[in-house]
Amino acid sequence: MNSLPIPFRALVIGSTGAIGGAFIEALEGMRGCDRVIGLSRSSTPSLVLENEPSIASAAAAVAPHGPFHLIVDATGALTIDGQGPEKRLAQVTSAILARAFQVNAIGRALVLKSFVPLLASKERSIFAVLSARVGSIEDNQLGGWYGYRASKAAGNMLLQTTAIESHRTRPFAVFAALQPGTVVSKLSSPFSSGHQTLTPHESVSGLLNALDSLEAGPRARFIDYKGESIPW
Repeated sequence: MNSLPIPFRALVIGSTGAIGGAFIEALEGMRGCDRVIGLSRSSTPSLVLENEPSIASAAAAVAPHGPFHLIVDATGALTIDGQGPEKRLAQVTSAILARAFQVNAIGRALVLKSFVPLLASKERSIFAVLSARVGSIEDNQLGGWYGYRASKAAGNMLLQTTAIESHRTRPFAVFAALQPGTVVSKLSSPFSSGHQTLTPHESVSGLLNALDSLEAGPRARFIDYKGESIPW
């Protein structure tokens, strides 16, 4: 991360997932990274997206180790409670939609609320969140995946609104929604047929390079692991 101050401090939320774990490994081996902290359901303290007090408590616990120059929110879920994405409107239920929004949108908002204040305010910093190309309204060509698409689009809007507000106090901060590509993992394997796949490390390497090239500004960016922009 040549664009960040040296030394810089990093935080990865969702650090036990395939992509979150790859971020931890990449940052631990990176020159200039003074410290990287991982948070997840199984960390101490634990962070559970559906439990707002746990998010606030986790942020309070790591705050003394900040401010952070790089925060990555690698949380989110495609299959929730054993239920995969709905392919047809007839499969949509209020329970499925509520759970998708609870994890991918409400959880994201609560993470932003508790962790944006931990970003460095007078130096370049980056707050990146895992999103998905299917969360792009303009790019939706195939339909289906109602809850996942809608909750990811909502998460993107929450990030954009946060970026606009945060620019007033953190003018050097970059906010970015990330499309990691189709990453080989246990959770993605049922949906990867016909797609070019990447290892978690290949995806994270591309995402870190892409983040390094982004300029600070008053709006969030939506990019893929190649650094290419995705329409909102």
